[in-house]
Amino acid sequence: MALMPVADALSAILAGAEPLPEETVALDAAYHRVLARDVAALRTQPPQAMSAMDGYAVRSADGPDVGVRLKVIGEVAAGRPFEKTVGEGEAVRIFTGGVIPAGADAVIIQEDTAVDGNTITITEAARAGRHIRPAGIDFRQGDVLLARGARLADRDLSLAAGMNYPELSVRRRPKVAILATGDELVMPGSTPGPGQIVYSNGYALRALARAEGAETIDLGIAADTVEATKQGIRRARDSGADILITTGGASVGDHDLVKQSLEAEGVAMAFWRIAMRPGKPMMHGRLGAMRVIGLPGNPVSSYVCGFLFLVPLIRSLSGRADIHHIAETALFGRNVGANDLREDYLRARLEVRADGALIATPVDHQDSSLLGNLAAARGLVIRAPFAPAALAGSPCEILRLPT
Repeated sequence: MALMPVADALSAILAGAEPLPEETVALDAAYHRVLARDVAALRTQPPQAMSAMDGYAVRSADGPDVGVRLKVIGEVAAGRPFEKTVGEGEAVRIFTGGVIPAGADAVIIQEDTAVDGNTITITEAARAGRHIRPAGIDFRQGDVLLARGARLADRDLSLAAGMNYPELSVRRRPKVAILATGDELVMPGSTPGPGQIVYSNGYALRALARAEGAETIDLGIAADTVEATKQGIRRARDSGADILITTGGASVGDHDLVKQSLEAEGVAMAFWRIAMRPGKPMMHGRLGAMRVIGLPGNPVSSYVCGFLFLVPLIRSLSGRADIHHIAETALFGRNVGANDLREDYLRARLEVRADGALIATPVDHQDSSLLGNLAAARGLVIRAPFAPAALAGSPCEILRLPT
């Protein structure tokens, strides 16, 4: 079977990945959730013209020059408007956030006045509109300020509250179940026996999924038998998982049983093996509504494939408008050799040079088992199939890894 190009594999994984149903959540629970609907302001902010400073509300016609004396006829505080009209020669003491009283069209800040009993002398000329926040300067009722598909940031919650929303309609979080396979795996904190290794893949994958807003289900480690693997697949299905991630058992050895087990459980396989490094033995299929991504067992391959394929799938199911990773241009920090037929994703350190140039230096050892180099990397350098050798300082494309 020919190796599937990376772009085709991603298209297959995302095909038909429609946003999950919506649900309504309290505003405090909406952080980093994805909006299911546009959000239009329910009110105008501010609803009336308000003072931006502490001072005196006046008529600009009364204070074109310094030295003018005005009679103070009342006071305005935030939430306590002045009910009368400011007339000729009059002023109203006003505080920040106070409603501008009828008749006034300017504010003289308190530092620009001299107070004598119930009169003030202005030491700065009044100008119409000065130190006044007009009604609706922030937003007006009906303005759409938060768009469907946006992932809500902390500032968005404040805006939604200001628009008078106690709750919001968001997409249901995707559920991602992760099943490891392999007799050689033991949990962290154990003492590995001969030939055993400490299981690490699930920790990065679950963190990656949670960072994208998904719920995660840890299905543990399945033994290298078809029945144990099938049991794990059934548990994922029964848990209502939208995505099942398997790690390990995706190659062609006698003990690599994941593909066989998936097919035995009725998974319709879309592809197996892609033209990329690391991650060639990745697979994808569906079991009813549940999407399955079979990741390689090597930790670097597992993570890179999770970053490249799982993240966009979670975003798509979440209803996000920004599904795909955005590539940036950088400069190679060292020479690199020519590439072969597979698209390469080189783990690289990133730094910004004094002149502002972004430098991407691939780590020396790109072996897909090296967790130390993966943790040290801040980006992936994308090398197209059959890319020629490149010298240090030449341009390259990178994807930033999460930090």
